[in-house]
Amino acid sequence: MSLRALCLSTICASSLLVGIGCPAISRAATGEVNPVQQKEEKKPASPAKAQPSQASAKNTGAADATEGKHEDIVVTAARKNRMYVSSGGDLGALGKKKGLDVPFNIRSYNSSLILNQQSQTLGDVLLNDPTVRTTMGYGNYAQLFQIRGFTLYGDDVAIDGLYGVTPRQLVSPQLYDSVQVLNGASAFLNGAAPGGSAIGGNVNLIPKRAAATDITRITGDYTSSGQGGGAFDISRRFGKDHAFGFRFNAAGMDGETAIKGERHDDVALGAAFDWHNDDTRIDMNMNYQKQQVFGGRSAIIVSSLTTDMPAPKATSPSENWGQRWAYTDLSYLFGTLNIEHDFGSHITAYGKFGAQSGNEMGNYATTTLTNSRTGDGTVGAMADAYNVMNEATQGGVRAHVTTGPIKHEINAGGSAIWEESDSAYAYDPSWPAHPGNIYHPTQFTPSETALGGNMNNPTRVAWNKLYSLFLSDTMTFWHDRIALTGGFRYQDILSDSFDYNTTKLLTHYDAAAFSPVIGLVIHPIKHASLYFNRIQGLSAGQTVGSTYINAGQVFAPYQSTQYEVGAKYDVGRFAAGVAFFQTSMPQAMTEPYGNTGQMLYTQDGRQRNRGMELTFNGEILRGLRFNGGLTLIDAKQMNTEGGTYNGKTVIGIPNYTINGNLEYDVPFVKGLTLVGRVISTGKQQFNNANTAHLPAWSRFDLGARYTFLAAKKPLTARFEVDNIGNQRYWASVYQSNLVMGDPETFKFSISADL
Repeated sequence: MSLRALCLSTICASSLLVGIGCPAISRAATGEVNPVQQKEEKKPASPAKAQPSQASAKNTGAADATEGKHEDIVVTAARKNRMYVSSGGDLGALGKKKGLDVPFNIRSYNSSLILNQQSQTLGDVLLNDPTVRTTMGYGNYAQLFQIRGFTLYGDDVAIDGLYGVTPRQLVSPQLYDSVQVLNGASAFLNGAAPGGSAIGGNVNLIPKRAAATDITRITGDYTSSGQGGGAFDISRRFGKDHAFGFRFNAAGMDGETAIKGERHDDVALGAAFDWHNDDTRIDMNMNYQKQQVFGGRSAIIVSSLTTDMPAPKATSPSENWGQRWAYTDLSYLFGTLNIEHDFGSHITAYGKFGAQSGNEMGNYATTTLTNSRTGDGTVGAMADAYNVMNEATQGGVRAHVTTGPIKHEINAGGSAIWEESDSAYAYDPSWPAHPGNIYHPTQFTPSETALGGNMNNPTRVAWNKLYSLFLSDTMTFWHDRIALTGGFRYQDILSDSFDYNTTKLLTHYDAAAFSPVIGLVIHPIKHASLYFNRIQGLSAGQTVGSTYINAGQVFAPYQSTQYEVGAKYDVGRFAAGVAFFQTSMPQAMTEPYGNTGQMLYTQDGRQRNRGMELTFNGEILRGLRFNGGLTLIDAKQMNTEGGTYNGKTVIGIPNYTINGNLEYDVPFVKGLTLVGRVISTGKQQFNNANTAHLPAWSRFDLGARYTFLAAKKPLTARFEVDNIGNQRYWASVYQSNLVMGDPETFKFSISADL
């Protein structure tokens, strides 16, 4: 055996014994592809110094491996690579930042977590976040997300910081290198979300790009009760200094889910290209996603129930009250292009462009509950064709200047989004006469004859344009231990709606607003920070309809206001944070107009959410890793019509959410890791009067993965059971959509790095 081989085997053996893992093996075990990194020795930065700009860092990603001529080869511990959650991410107007250096709560979940947990949807990834809960849209199978008690629509999930590019309803996570979660309002950081949500937080997806080392990975997987599939991931760098990069991902799955009679068919393809030199970085990704659901189980509409009705008893988790003929077919072609250029060491200019073409077709069965004691209700049928063509762009300049003892990072730029929606629908004219029961489902044959538009050739029904300009200055002083950010964004929202049949303009909305921000970060010690922010959320106002006395009035955009204080601690292998927040959001309401007998439409309603978030992630002991935390929320209706529900808790917002994910590298079995997860959600009010609620629920998941060598190639086998014991629970009743929890599900996969 050669000296080099002997040294490498010794390192692998010793590292496995302490729970670190052999670099050759840990690639497949963690999903990371660069356990042996080349690092240039640099002087440590000041503890409070903001994350360097691209101008100073020059290159990111694969370029790090080529910086400098004199490098130390360092075997990095796999415990670092197994940090599935990192603090920091893309903060829009402020750029990419470390979490410790910004006055916001942001976390990133990386591709290792997605691979090891065999995540099939974005909701599967966000099951790991103690501040997020997943629910469903009206009548279809779209995933919605609840952050700080406010909805985030699938339309408003971003890619590379751009709205309008992400597939609207379901997202295949296999295409992404990280999923970033920002807690709190973000009108200044990202602009107004085109769907009008993202008031309590947003999600940003970072596509996979060429890695520093070559990847050739094949994965096969199985999910009960009969889904089979696989994935292929290849990454290469080439050219002088590895300046060119290419990555290709393909994933697919087909078969019956653990819900009776429900079938999923998913395909996702992604190709990424990049090029860099000392001053310029260009990357582009092109993606295709197709999701099909047949015989799916949708949410139950409960808004028609009276206040004396209790919440229904949970059915069997695998029960399906949907119709066999119901389906959805979602196809999207989308991508982004990013360009950055450094003008010297102090100025960086950047531009982003993204586009999406989407085609959705579906025949949906919507169940409305009319008696929660017996489970009786009605079932309606509706077919829908929906096409979207969206474009988004963002550009700006980031400059670093010094005035006396104060350092400035100035950000200036703008963004624009264009969205066109073509749609048509058909529904059963007997709606909602078909009887149904969630405990004893029955089938019927729909007769969809009433039409809105042409199902074979949908016409334009909506056109939206959002554009904005932003400016900010982050000033650091006192040896970089204090950072103060101030800025604003000017946002204009234009929205038109058109008649389905005549294409006649029905409504026109055009209004603008300024969204200011102020943030403060103080570093009392090297690895800790205290922070404060005041920031706003923004969504389009209303054009008052003809039935109100103020018909035709155009309201300014809704502006929610958030105050947040918190503290963070981050030493690399372990991070913790605590945040206290309050968000006040105006809402539409009506009130009598004098003695005229007519109603006045206003935006005087108000909802106030207060809470605390506590998050932990990292290595507690060698070989023992934890990710999770706790959220407490007090969501109140503050100003309602006639004061009827003033002081009552908002429907569907749990008073607490808890997540805990634990991994343990078994020291006496090399390559074996045990995993476990608990998800707990507090009670949720079932109606505005708070006369009924969903009980608190908890779910447990267990699994293991084992990494070994076969023919000198690392293989990783993974096994997981979600919802052990098949716990019955209603997961959510947000926005009057009652959603059943997932049944017990078995997952198995095996990956080979070739």
